[in-house]
Amino acid sequence: MKTTYRGHKVAVVLPCHNEEIAIADVIHSFAKAIPQAQIFVFDNASTDKTGTVAKSAGAKVIYEPNKGKGNAVRRIFADVEADIYIMADGDGTYDASIAPVLIDRLIDERLDMVVGTRSPTGDGEVYRFGHSFGNRLLTGTVARIFGAGFSDMLSGYRVFSRRFVKSFPALSKGFEIETELTIHALELRAPYAEIATKYSARAEGSTSKLSTYKDGARIAKAILRLLIRERPRQVNLLLAISMTFASLVLGLPIIFEYLQSGLVPRFPTAFLAGMIMLGAMLMAVCAVILDSVVTGRSEAKRLIY
Repeated sequence: MKTTYRGHKVAVVLPCHNEEIAIADVIHSFAKAIPQAQIFVFDNASTDKTGTVAKSAGAKVIYEPNKGKGNAVRRIFADVEADIYIMADGDGTYDASIAPVLIDRLIDERLDMVVGTRSPTGDGEVYRFGHSFGNRLLTGTVARIFGAGFSDMLSGYRVFSRRFVKSFPALSKGFEIETELTIHALELRAPYAEIATKYSARAEGSTSKLSTYKDGARIAKAILRLLIRERPRQVNLLLAISMTFASLVLGLPIIFEYLQSGLVPRFPTAFLAGMIMLGAMLMAVCAVILDSVVTGRSEAKRLIY
């Protein structure tokens, strides 16, 4: 049997946490869709028999003790050697049969990432409103920051080139990893594509690791962190302008009163206005410095890529 797909070594990588019910079917589905691929299951601190079931199904199992999808992906990208990587969740929600289509698109168009965008099948519980809304909000924020974006940037079904994987820093610990993958592609201006894929309900008896409110808070935090990290000049200048305005509101009446009477009756307020203005000046300086840092980081990433 061939061990390469169109001359490329392919690895299917499945980060999993407590997926003993679904993982065997997922492995068999990918093995059927791409028989040339080697399948890896990264058991992310599971407390059930995920690793044992995956090994029995024919996958190579690697245990990652640090809980969190980001930690699992970091280990995957460090340990697995391949030309093309297919990453999907181990819960059976993604359509393995379309994997060859994703790979062909990557090869034919010489892309670095192909994202399987989710098209829900079944009822609304497959893709709940809260998760859908958060996804759209985060996707829209990224589009505004970078001037381009993805239609489903939180999808966990992706195909990568080797150079993309080996240049990816993988700083996230949890489900924010998809956001980081997307930002990495946009920062590098790496060629990418999206292909619609079926998104099904989880296997009966298995439970989702996602929480609408908790993950909503994570998304909000991710947006804030994204703005601070990727556009520090704009963030710091906005703060500087706001602080300048506050300083003027507090200080101008005191200045006018001083010009008329020669007295400063509200010295604490004057002192506060001066400190706020000083803070605004520091924010403006930080904006310039941090913008240079972002530029340097982007240049370093591009050189590694």
